Amino acid sequence: MTDLLTVDIKDHVADVRLNRAEKMNALSLPMFEAITKTGQELAQNKDIRAIVLSGEGRGFCAGLDTENFTDPDFNADPFGPGRGGFYPNFFQLPGYVWKKMPVPVICALHGVAYGGGFQIALGADIRIAHPNTKMSIMEIKWGLIPDMSTSQTLRDLVRVDVAKELTFSGRVVESDEALKLGLVTSIDENPRETALEMARAIAKRNPNAITYAKYLFDSTWHGDEFEGLKAEERLQAKVIKTPNQIEAVMSELEGRAADYAQRDVTTFDDVTLD
Repeated sequence: MTDLLTVDIKDHVADVRLNRAEKMNALSLPMFEAITKTGQELAQNKDIRAIVLSGEGRGFCAGLDTENFTDPDFNADPFGPGRGGFYPNFFQLPGYVWKKMPVPVICALHGVAYGGGFQIALGADIRIAHPNTKMSIMEIKWGLIPDMSTSQTLRDLVRVDVAKELTFSGRVVESDEALKLGLVTSIDENPRETALEMARAIAKRNPNAITYAKYLFDSTWHGDEFEGLKAEERLQAKVIKTPNQIEAVMSELEGRAADYAQRDVTTFDDVTLD
C-alpha cells in the first residue's frame, strides 16, 4: 500500500505497522494520507476479521512531525481539494478510520504514543501497552487542542474531568496509570504478539456477529436506553439463523474449526435496523 505503512494479511488478520522508524513514526502529511488510505482499503476487504495496529522502531508514534509547521500544505483547509470536504476531516481520519472500522482493531503500544500518535491509538477498540510505554495528549505543548477525533474516542474511555486534566496539562502518563484510568486495556511485555494472538482468536468467530457487536456498542453506548434495546434486538435478527451463525453452532457441536463466509458490510453506514 505504501512504504510508510506495512500491511501483512494472514488468516483473516491484518498486521498494520507504522513504518517511519527513523522519525519515531512521527506524523508527516504523507503519513496522515497513508494511514487513512490503508484503513479505508482494509475496510473494503471483507475477508479481514481483525486488525492489529503497531509501530516499527523504538516507539508507536512520537506525534506530529514538527516539520509540518513550516509546510504550507499543513495549514491548508482540512476540507480543501483532495481532503474529502466533510467530517471527519483530513486530520481526524487517521484516528477515526479505526473507530469506524467494521472489524475489531487492537493497538499494540510501546515506547511513546504522544499527541497525534496517541489520538490514533484511541481510535482502536483495544489497546495493549508495554510496561514502559509513555502516553500524552500533547497538543497543548504547541498551543493547540487535540483535533484528531479525540472528542469522539476519549469520551468512551475516561471521565470528562480526567479527559480535561490530561488535555489541559499535556502531561505524560505511564502504562500503570494509563491502565487505572482506562486509557489502555492491558499491559504486556510483548504487546504486539499478544495483540496478534487476540486478533487470531477473534478471527475464528462469526465475523458478522463481531461486526454487529462492535456497531451495537459504538452506536448506543451514549444513547437512549430504548433505542439501545431496539438496536440490540434488530441487530440480533440480522445474525441469528444466518449461514455463519449456523456454522458457529455446527462447528462447536462437531468439534471442528468453523468455515465462515465473508462478513456482510464494509462500512457501518451500510448497517440498518430495519
